Amino acid sequence: MATTAAPSDIDLVLKAPAPAERRKAGPGRVLAWTALVLIMLVTLFPFFWMLRTAFSNGASLATQPASLLPVDPTLGAFERVLGLASTEEAQAQGGSGAAIDFVRYLGNSVVVATFITAGQVFFGAMAAYAFSRLRWPGREAVFFLFLTALMVPPIFTQLPNFLLVRDLGLLNTYAGIILPYFFMTPFAIFFLRQFFLGIPHEVEEAARLDGAGPVRRFFGVILPMASGPLATLAILQYVQAWSEYFWPLLVGSDDRVRVLTVGLGIFRSQTPQGTPDWAGLMAATLLAALPVVLLFAVFSRRIVNSIGFSGLK
Repeated sequence: MATTAAPSDIDLVLKAPAPAERRKAGPGRVLAWTALVLIMLVTLFPFFWMLRTAFSNGASLATQPASLLPVDPTLGAFERVLGLASTEEAQAQGGSGAAIDFVRYLGNSVVVATFITAGQVFFGAMAAYAFSRLRWPGREAVFFLFLTALMVPPIFTQLPNFLLVRDLGLLNTYAGIILPYFFMTPFAIFFLRQFFLGIPHEVEEAARLDGAGPVRRFFGVILPMASGPLATLAILQYVQAWSEYFWPLLVGSDDRVRVLTVGLGIFRSQTPQGTPDWAGLMAATLLAALPVVLLFAVFSRRIVNSIGFSGLK
């Protein structure tokens, strides 16, 4: 009886495919990388200029306006924003001497953005579940109406919302700022509905056979499986709520409920010396952007995966 010898390790190594040669850098590849680097530089330059201005002495900025490095580097702008510098010290460093209650405005922004995000994620998830998993007459027509709302510019709804908030006596309150954004939005519904449609019906059917009703299936089955998209939606809505300016300015002019974006605008307009405190304004903007930057730094990978609807694993 003939036998075949097992291939030795040397034979396996010799027969293994050779590693692919590194692709040579042709003119097209070099041009593509050059264009990519230029686009990145153009995109990041405003952030670099903000850092350069924030760490500069406001009184010396005019002497070297084209300098790429901080002019007479100092932390005075951050001290002015955080209320750690006196009026005399602020004016000596080129500040206007105007005060900004940064801590209060930051707290107001956190409260407003948190409540808006919680409301939109919760009610948007319920609406998306109804549009994707429940059967009821007129479902597609109602969903089409929600989608058409995406084409309506937000500025068109500001006046009726303002009149409603005024008639309810909610001007200069947290509720007046939060309520128009608290409930579901067309984007949130569309975003979550697309993911819910990809969940196998067998999973929900098994829960139904075990006696789970729609509410229990929603909270016990659907929401745990959609933790990624829910987190992504929460981050996107938080960033949007954090950057809102016009509506909080319209209904929240009182200092008690003023958010950070409105506070920065007022700080920009207070110019007793005739010129804005650019160093202080850039320092305040940098501090205001840090929470959003940290969110994206921590959850950027989850955002990309969820937007791509990678599916269940």
